[in-house]
Amino acid sequence: MQITCKNCNQIFKGHYCNNCGQSAETHKLDVHFLWHDIQHGLLHFDKGILYSAKKLFTEPGITIREYIEGKRIHHFKPISLVIILATLYGLLCHLFDIHIIVSKDNIEKVNYFNEWSISHYAWITLLTIPFYTIGTFIFFRKQGYNFIELLIQNTFKASQRLFLHILLFPVIIYFNETPQINKVRLILYLLDVALIFWTNLQFFDKLSKPKVILNSIFSHLLFLVLFTTFTAIIMYFLGLITI
Repeated sequence: MQITCKNCNQIFKGHYCNNCGQSAETHKLDVHFLWHDIQHGLLHFDKGILYSAKKLFTEPGITIREYIEGKRIHHFKPISLVIILATLYGLLCHLFDIHIIVSKDNIEKVNYFNEWSISHYAWITLLTIPFYTIGTFIFFRKQGYNFIELLIQNTFKASQRLFLHILLFPVIIYFNETPQINKVRLILYLLDVALIFWTNLQFFDKLSKPKVILNSIFSHLLFLVLFTTFTAIIMYFLGLITI
């Protein structure tokens, strides 16, 4: 049976138009269609955000490696995933008045930096990814992955950390503006690092574990140097620090 595509008028057989890819079956725009669109477009319960979250906390390195090799249909797009999660986290920080930096000195400037950081949290998160990738690319350069592939790997790792921070957000709220908040932030940072090392151990499975751990340490140290320098430059231009 020949079908005329409602999108481009191409005549075709099968379930999808071979010219534009539109499905042969188009549903009526009703409540059922809207709910289906929300499920599969934004949240994508069966194949998207929740699937990626599950895989990033059960077999992260294996999952990311398979994604790079082409096994992608079940995953939410990695960059879109980071943007959604970082935007959500920034919104939560804004709603519950969570401070990125806690200091009693230069309160006005610190508050300005906190507000600026929260309102640009998605962009800041995206900016960290190339800095992570530089270290990964340098210290794992002999493993056969190009810079963009490792950028995608670090994009998934950024989503992994965001999932963790969102999951533990009630703890952040509970200790916000208390003397213990810095300890909470330190614990979150150590958990972030542990996730990075765990993922690398699975991802770079052709290397020995000691080699992966050593390279991960050097990679993370390089990230800290590069991103701290970059942050200091930004804070200088915002007038938060002087040289």
